[in-house]
Amino acid sequence: MQNARDTFYMTMRDRLAVLNPARTIVVRGVTRPGLLVVENELASEVELVDTFCLHWSLLKTDARAVLPLVSAECVIHYATDGSSGSGGMDRGRLLAGMDGELLAAVSSAPQHAPKQNYTSDVAGGSPTAMLTNIWWSDVTFSPVVADGERLRRTATVTVMSYQEAGEL
Repeated sequence: MQNARDTFYMTMRDRLAVLNPARTIVVRGVTRPGLLVVENELASEVELVDTFCLHWSLLKTDARAVLPLVSAECVIHYATDGSSGSGGMDRGRLLAGMDGELLAAVSSAPQHAPKQNYTSDVAGGSPTAMLTNIWWSDVTFSPVVADGERLRRTATVTVMSYQEAGEL
């Protein structure tokens, strides 16, 4: 399932970068699109505002087919304090803007992508195409939560893929 998770992250990262090139974060001195996978980052980077933070949960496997069907729930947390120029009074508008970006990234056709193995990409190589695709559900938004001056939201997407031979 790791390859499916990596492929989903990279697909969403690229889509969000096109939708809002100004939504960036700086992580360990590198500027990148405002999306991160919490399990891959240092603890100090996890509580960023105006950033989409992906968490993976609820891994399921259905082994009745020739290739096992696996799925994982991607829980996406994001929050905003509003802009300093508006004294935070625009936090509802900024959160709605993030809702729209996420909805567009997840819902844009196609809602699938060729599965890639990014292991070699870490070592400076390029990703390797695999034999199957990933696909995902529509996004489900939870209610907005006011946390002091900050507004938070959680959204979920189910990501699915067939498990290929030798894949963990």
